[in-house]
Formats: sequence, structure tokens, C-alpha cells
Amino acid sequence: MIFNYEAAAKRAGISKDELEKLCVLFRTDFPGDEMMVELHVLRAISSIERGDTTLDEILSQPIVG
Repeated sequence: MIFNYEAAAKRAGISKDELEKLCVLFRTDFPGDEMMVELHVLRAISSIERGDTTLDEILSQPIVG
């Protein structure tokens, strides 16, 4: 793990199941590039923490890939 997104998710109150859904979403966007997956997961969590978006809004986005 390059980015400690698990600690950020815990801090934001995101469950392990919800975190896995985020990871799946970004793995679809960035197949084969785990660093980009982790970076985007961390950015999504930060955005949720700031109140810019919600987990439901992120997960409801269509999967591109």
C-alpha cells in the first residue's frame, strides 16, 4: 500500500465494505495501476470528509472502463 487510505476511511466513518466498493470503482477506472487506484480512493475519502460530496454520490457514478 502506497497511500494509507484505510486510516482515512476509518477517520471518515467509512466501513470496510464501503471502502471495498470505492476500491472496485477505481480499479475499474485504472486496471493494473494500483497506485492510481489508491490515490483516487484517498482523494474521494478526502472529498467526503470535507463535505464536498457523499459516498453515495461517488458510488452512483457510472463505471467508465
